[in-house]
Amino acid sequence: MISSPPSAPTAPVEIESPPRRTPFGAVHDFMFSKVHGGALIYNCCWEDPRIDRALLGLDRDSRVVMITSAGCNALDNLLDDPAEIHAIDVNHRQNAVLELKLALLRAGSHEDLFELFGNGASPRARSILDGVAGDLPPFAERDWRKRVDAFDPRGRRPSFYYRGGAGLAAWLLMNGIFKGRPQARRLALDLLDAPDLATQREIFDRLEPVVWGRIASWLVNRPALMAMLGVPRPQIRLIRDSHDGGLRGYIREKLRHVATELPFRENYFWRVYVAGRYSRECCPNYLRPEHFETLAARQHRISTHTSTISEFLRRHPGRYTHFLLLDHQDWLAAHDPRALREEWELILANSAPDAKVLMRSAGLDIDFVPADVRGRLEWDLERTTRLHRVDRVGTYGSLHFGTVRR
Repeated sequence: MISSPPSAPTAPVEIESPPRRTPFGAVHDFMFSKVHGGALIYNCCWEDPRIDRALLGLDRDSRVVMITSAGCNALDNLLDDPAEIHAIDVNHRQNAVLELKLALLRAGSHEDLFELFGNGASPRARSILDGVAGDLPPFAERDWRKRVDAFDPRGRRPSFYYRGGAGLAAWLLMNGIFKGRPQARRLALDLLDAPDLATQREIFDRLEPVVWGRIASWLVNRPALMAMLGVPRPQIRLIRDSHDGGLRGYIREKLRHVATELPFRENYFWRVYVAGRYSRECCPNYLRPEHFETLAARQHRISTHTSTISEFLRRHPGRYTHFLLLDHQDWLAAHDPRALREEWELILANSAPDAKVLMRSAGLDIDFVPADVRGRLEWDLERTTRLHRVDRVGTYGSLHFGTVRR
């Protein structure tokens, strides 16, 4: 159960030093820094925008600050007609993914957008890129000129969704589970289209022993794989500390929940890594044809920024109404507590009256946020606890939504 943030003292709390690394931790941190040192990590967003929409209440006066990731949810938020969205990421390649999606919206072809980011591959990828390259920011054009083969349908990883850190990890897991087991792969594909929960449960009961064979169990405990998935060591420690079954038990429990308790036919998060693509019926909102014209008309309201949240707020002070922080504060809390405090101070200083903050964590609570900061927000525990149970991604330990007090 998600714990309620305790009441805050009036004085700032002492900032602790990061814990000492073990040899395992040193290996993981090395891999994490190598993978995140400018490489593409996330080829799709791994946060459920249906949950976000139920909490945020965006409207025409909303000024949103959020982490880019792959840009899927920035575009989803655009459907609620906010005045502006600032998509921020320390990794320029994440911003390049969103910039390509925005350029494809401006170009006016839903089929081109779906071919690249729905199918995840196209023999026309280079010509599609040539058609929008002049409309990309220079950094994004340079990046895609070098990486257009990420959409090549040939080869061992024939999908954009098997590229990047998370994509490579997914491809390794799918091969570890299904290679030489065509019947198991068929079961997984049947699970994606199961008509009801009873059928899902019957299929998953047959599939689960295969999923948790020796290879997959070994892979989920590898530092390199966790780094590819974008999971920093502090999150692994949070999971192990809060779950009796450790990392493997945690993932097994979360997967069973989404596969047996929530309709899988609409779960595009898991579909894209099992199948390597979305379907027309099961995909993010930005890929649906009925939303294309709306997004194309509003795409200019999104701007990308390659920086930290703190750097953005120092350069662009203002009164922002919504902050979507994903789970990056797990890492900050363990590696740079001073940066964590600075980020919160800047968020509070640049918050409009009743500004909203949405964040996720691998742990069960947010005790790592300074107590005086926690006391500046009114946390909606009842709604986040209820909504967390129906999150289609299902891999986070907790969900937190707060309103800044004035």
